[in-house]
Amino acid sequence: MDEVNATTTRLLTLLNVSATKAKKRKNGEPETFVPSEKLNKRKSVNFSKELEVHSIVPPDEDVPSTSAAEAVEEPMDTTGDVDDEEVPEDEVETEETTNAYERHFGVKPALLTDATKSDVDRRAWRLSKEKLGKVGIGVVSIPESSQHGSSLNLTEPDILEKLHKPFQSRQAKQPQELTQLQNDLLSTLSSRRDLYLTATNWVTNKAIRETLSLHAINHITRKRRRVLKNNQRLASAAKSDPNAQPPEDVQDQGFSRPTILILLPFRNSALDWYRAITSHTPSPTYQLENSSRFTSEYGLPPGAIDKLATAEPGTYPKDHVETFKGNVDDNFRVGIKLTKKSVKMFAEFYQSDIIMASPLGLRRSIEKEKNGDYLSSIEMLIIDQADALTMQNWEHTKFVLSHLNKIPKESHDADFSRIKPWYLDGNANLLRQSILLSPYETSETRALYNTEFKNVAGKIRQEKIWSPIRVPEGIEQNFVHFDCTTPMDEPDKRFAYFTTQLLPAILKSAVQSTNTVIFIPSSFDFIRVQNHFKKSLGVTFTILSEYSSNQEISRAREAFFSGKKSFLLTSERFHFYKRYKIRGIRNVIFYGPPDHPQFFTELLSYPFLDEGVESSDVTCKVLYSKYDWFRLERIVGTEGAVGMVKKQ
Repeated sequence: MDEVNATTTRLLTLLNVSATKAKKRKNGEPETFVPSEKLNKRKSVNFSKELEVHSIVPPDEDVPSTSAAEAVEEPMDTTGDVDDEEVPEDEVETEETTNAYERHFGVKPALLTDATKSDVDRRAWRLSKEKLGKVGIGVVSIPESSQHGSSLNLTEPDILEKLHKPFQSRQAKQPQELTQLQNDLLSTLSSRRDLYLTATNWVTNKAIRETLSLHAINHITRKRRRVLKNNQRLASAAKSDPNAQPPEDVQDQGFSRPTILILLPFRNSALDWYRAITSHTPSPTYQLENSSRFTSEYGLPPGAIDKLATAEPGTYPKDHVETFKGNVDDNFRVGIKLTKKSVKMFAEFYQSDIIMASPLGLRRSIEKEKNGDYLSSIEMLIIDQADALTMQNWEHTKFVLSHLNKIPKESHDADFSRIKPWYLDGNANLLRQSILLSPYETSETRALYNTEFKNVAGKIRQEKIWSPIRVPEGIEQNFVHFDCTTPMDEPDKRFAYFTTQLLPAILKSAVQSTNTVIFIPSSFDFIRVQNHFKKSLGVTFTILSEYSSNQEISRAREAFFSGKKSFLLTSERFHFYKRYKIRGIRNVIFYGPPDHPQFFTELLSYPFLDEGVESSDVTCKVLYSKYDWFRLERIVGTEGAVGMVKKQ
């Protein structure tokens, strides 16, 4: 109740501020409210002094207002913006009831009821499993009181024909398996349910991005057509009877124009997404505005050599090359404006349809502006490469998500007569479609799915059954369990067991107290263990962290390999960003299982970089608790992890 009252209060304040601004006119001007075109640049169509219509889709340049008759008779601008695009006659009568966009994002979504809202707030979901074609097995969650079944019944995806046909033509040139994956993914997305893909990989990433960008462009186009259709209805009504009241069911907009938010870890990821988006807007039909500037700022500088992309095959793991080739700056944000004939990069946020940014870049923007009003009307959220985002500062991602779909602090010249009722009621987050992509699950991404994905249409989590990871033959793997009753106590319990049980036993062994690498997944744990080693343990050690300079890295690797340092402490983030092969290892201690399963294999293979090393010369210990479930199953397999956790 308090939250509802707060939303109502903020909305009334916003309306009052907007009304106050509208009354500030020069002498002799009418009192009729005419929104400024500075931020959203809405094209106005004047029917009479009593009626004004403002489209959320702006022209590329400001143009004078026109009469109703002129608006209808104005010829289509083939080079300008989409405001002059006409809705095909065969869609005008049927689109309101036949397409999934209208059913979910229309004026009165059938799924948005008091009962389903209560279910989402209480996390009262009805669970089932369903085969989603090439997407795999999906765990489907539906609000308990929802009258709609969980079954998706994968059929033809809900994509406009003018977008779908060119896409299908390009699909004919690729492997059938990728085509089937894209089609099944499109059908799943057409349900407008949230989607969490937990097993993406570099082989299919490009195909998935192209599919998601098609879904996003289709969403924007559907929204634009609804606005244009209502403009036509209002113009027609005013033309036939200027004194008649305008139709009341013309709510088709949010508080601001940006509709899609794409969160990415690096600039090279944004460049990949730009290519995916523009693959659906082929030249010369479309103009790509500021394309050269974007590729310059989001690619490598002229003359720069990408050592990852140009290295001999096998020098670096393929997943590392795909993640880090190109520009890996993690501070960026860019607005994308889509029109009928152009894709404009670097558009102002309030004139953009898509915002593409890193969590860090967007957080800095929000903190600088002291609000995130441009995120108030996001209807589709896409988070790509969540594994890389968790290796950055996850708090930035949580900060950005906390600003989504909030009642804005300022009106930004919004036409409140055209805003959808569920925006005004503060229910936009219950209809937003959220899509999360990751090659594996972590506690952070599962928590995000559980707490932030609140779509009343339901949500789908891809279920992955993991097989045991391959490691060099003959190495004995010793998994050491410690008891822990709550997640909050887990870091302290792990540290206590390591310092009082595991580490003293290692130091007593002549074999294990030298040539030993300690791999630590968490940066917080890394600092804690490092401080413990700084005490009088009587051992020599060196460190490799994500903050180590190239000179420090070289010195540490040489000191460990030569035996000058008995222990090497390394963080998972260091290995994620650098992926160096470490020589001189004979004993591997995992302070906790790594998030990336391939890191487990790599650490156990490094001893064999040195000549004459046998499997019997290598030891491995892994410290774990039941809260390491996600990491464990990627190493020992889902079935093996179940047995390890249950027997404790």
